Amino acid sequence: MIKVIYEDNHLLVVEKPVNILSQSDDTNDKDMVNLLKQYVKEKYNKPGNVYIGLIHRLDRPVGGAMVFAKTSKAASRLSEQVRNKTFKKTYRAIIHGNMNKPEDTLKDYLYKNKKTNMVSVVNKNHKEAKNAELSYKTLDRKNGFSLVEIDLKTGRSHQIRVQFSSRKHPLFGDQRYGQDVNKVGQQISLWSYKIEIEHPTTKEKMEFVCKPPNEYPWDLFN
Repeated sequence: MIKVIYEDNHLLVVEKPVNILSQSDDTNDKDMVNLLKQYVKEKYNKPGNVYIGLIHRLDRPVGGAMVFAKTSKAASRLSEQVRNKTFKKTYRAIIHGNMNKPEDTLKDYLYKNKKTNMVSVVNKNHKEAKNAELSYKTLDRKNGFSLVEIDLKTGRSHQIRVQFSSRKHPLFGDQRYGQDVNKVGQQISLWSYKIEIEHPTTKEKMEFVCKPPNEYPWDLFN
């Protein structure tokens, strides 16, 4: 059952469960777009095809707030906000250790190897390098971990995970970029915590908050 945070004729804001795809891929595993089409179809008893517009993605293991469009007009207006950077995404993550500064802006150039699906920090002259930027602030520290809040400036693949891992502070549970310190089977502690948008038709400023689950290691910081 998908948890709906907000819904009207134009928007559908939900909590994406961990380990569910944002959209379908070759695996044919469950994905948010099709789950939400089914939800709308059943709730409103709609015959035929249902429109659900994907505005942004979350990595499969990441949970939290996601915004979808229920009309193509809303989708194009929200996508425009993503391009203009007025669609604001705030994440929370638990990292190993403490960053050198309690708050800072991280700037890197990232390269994604499409064969291995691994992202790495590279020199800016690398021909496929893409700039990546985020700001973070440390909210709390406990048991060798830090809870950080992240303002994502660019939406690169695996960006948060790679930028912290490259500074020797990988995210808790991230087997891909923190295999030296994380155990197989641990769930990555990265969560889409808050999304701020302008409503696609009323232009009203809207803010949606979705809290991480009350389980380890998130419960260390409750």
